[in-house]
Amino acid sequence: MAILLGVDTGGTYTDAVLLRDEEEVLASAKSLTTRHDLAIGIGKAVRAVLDASQVDPAAIGLASLSTTLATNALVEGQGGRVGLVYIGFPESDLAKHGLTEALKGDPYIVLTGGHDHAGNEAHSLDEAGLLAWLETVSGVSAFAVAGKFGTRNPAHELAAAEMIRQATGAPVSASHQLSAKLNGPKRALTALLNARLIGMIDKLIVRAEDGLRELGITAPLMVVRGDGALISSAQAREKPIETILSGPAASIVGAQWMTGAQEALVSDIGGTTTDIALLRGGRPKIDPEGARVGPYRTMVEAVAMRTSGLGGDSEVHFVTEGLAGGLTLGPRRVLPVSLIALDDPELVISTMEAQLRAPAPSEFDARFIKRVEGVSHEGLSERDASVLERVVGVVPLSKVVRTRIETQSIRRLVERGIVQVSGVTPSDASHVLGLLDSWNSEAAQLALELFCRRRKGDGERLAREPEVLAKLILGQMTEQTSLALLETVFAEESNTFEGEPARLAQHELLRASLSGHTGLIAMSARVNVPVVGLGASAATYYPDVGRALGCEMILPEHAGVANALGAVVGRVTMRQSLSVTCPSEGVFRLHAETGPQDFTQLDQALAAAENLLCNAVTKAAKDAGAEDIETTVSRELRQSEVEAREIFVEGLVTVEAAGRPRITD
Repeated sequence: MAILLGVDTGGTYTDAVLLRDEEEVLASAKSLTTRHDLAIGIGKAVRAVLDASQVDPAAIGLASLSTTLATNALVEGQGGRVGLVYIGFPESDLAKHGLTEALKGDPYIVLTGGHDHAGNEAHSLDEAGLLAWLETVSGVSAFAVAGKFGTRNPAHELAAAEMIRQATGAPVSASHQLSAKLNGPKRALTALLNARLIGMIDKLIVRAEDGLRELGITAPLMVVRGDGALISSAQAREKPIETILSGPAASIVGAQWMTGAQEALVSDIGGTTTDIALLRGGRPKIDPEGARVGPYRTMVEAVAMRTSGLGGDSEVHFVTEGLAGGLTLGPRRVLPVSLIALDDPELVISTMEAQLRAPAPSEFDARFIKRVEGVSHEGLSERDASVLERVVGVVPLSKVVRTRIETQSIRRLVERGIVQVSGVTPSDASHVLGLLDSWNSEAAQLALELFCRRRKGDGERLAREPEVLAKLILGQMTEQTSLALLETVFAEESNTFEGEPARLAQHELLRASLSGHTGLIAMSARVNVPVVGLGASAATYYPDVGRALGCEMILPEHAGVANALGAVVGRVTMRQSLSVTCPSEGVFRLHAETGPQDFTQLDQALAAAENLLCNAVTKAAKDAGAEDIETTVSRELRQSEVEAREIFVEGLVTVEAAGRPRITD
């Protein structure tokens, strides 16, 4: 009998589940995620399932972790301060390819160096320039290095990375180690985001392992990758970017395990995001263009998923344009007022009661701020540091922001994950309507009463009472969730329908068809596959979504802990690729980690690539704790016809090693 422990740390809740022999759920539990020390929330959830099941901690043979931490950090613009070393590219690339935006003011340097498409050195690496720049950089938690044609010859990336480690001791992300594909700027972005996440994911894993040991659990810890596969905790700490979409990928694996669905949309709503993917043949589709999270398109292999900033804790915004006004949700997550009230109920309640007595509404109504303990403050400007000093405990935002320009300081502190602010959310609306009672319902009632006082363009109040506003908020949740599902459907059927998925999803003819319009013309439409609704709040929001889309809505028994379930029923899978090119007639060049290797026969080069990859991925799978490993090899050869002759252009060899994680006795 094997006892497996799955844990998922989300933006709001940490889930734990115990599974016996991958067949029976013994116990499941939830605890609030404790951002200042994630081990506290993990410990509470795990302790709860141990108590409920009466399982001996020493009997647990495998522990596995999925997390939305990396996904949420990129959606919300959070992460550590990083430095980018950009080798052999023009500086104009930074703005052109979104690197300037992703840097957010963090330091960078553009150096001469890099290679050509054949892997030959184009220019020597400016080592002196790099060393001089490193002396000027401070407050950086990790570095990213990307060299031109670094996948064809990584020599300059490896040299720069070693110099950085020697000079600073900081971790370094080299772009060629994250993807074997061409497209230098995109690889640079992936390496940059990886570097930004290193400190955050490292802290999570270390604290998770510490927390499990304190409970007497000695089983090795695995982590779910963005494609749903399992990797060792050490591998996740080295390449944290691979854990983006980890939580959502685990939820898809868990959804398939719970429902046996072969063809379905899987929609997972959390506190921060809604993640939607398609199951075909019982397997999630891998995004061939790399994972997209928020504004970023990376080169990380992950489940093809549309992630939107829509969750139970999405900020409710008042739409001021037009006479009718209205609401919209997200994409930023805020602390629900009902949740922050748990920290200091007397202050939160009394502050909002005073705000209700004010003659006119204020932008600071029901807005509070608190510091996230344990997050580095290095690199803050003098103004931002001054604002942060005023945040002691839970504080009304109006007492922290003294000038309009300081609102920008608050935004930067939120993006760095140093503080959290509160606001009205769908979770608060659910408390007002009695659909949830987890937190402080009185605080939710007061927050919505304050929000009701806002005036539309015609001078009327947005709503007369909190219950009416709460229904408007949940109606908007149904609307935006339905649109997100429809966009996914149209994106999958792009060969049938022309146009942007977002525009098609909002087309008036589709809306009329979904509502079953009858007149001179009768129209009907529905989503033609079931939707599996996941997440703790799925049962609250998704029945209305199913009715709006005319589809079957499946809400599994353990929908609230699907991520934690998926974390322990997955497989260890390692996948690597190498390219072979033909720089000149009769020469076939294998572009390996150790540098280019030339062969006189194509078959020799391809065989050498397979041999290197099989050894590498098998070792990586064993290091991850896999057993009964099986390998599969695929070759993708590209040729062109020149004067009636087939000329070899490039080959990509990919080897995958997969096996079940080893379960300790």
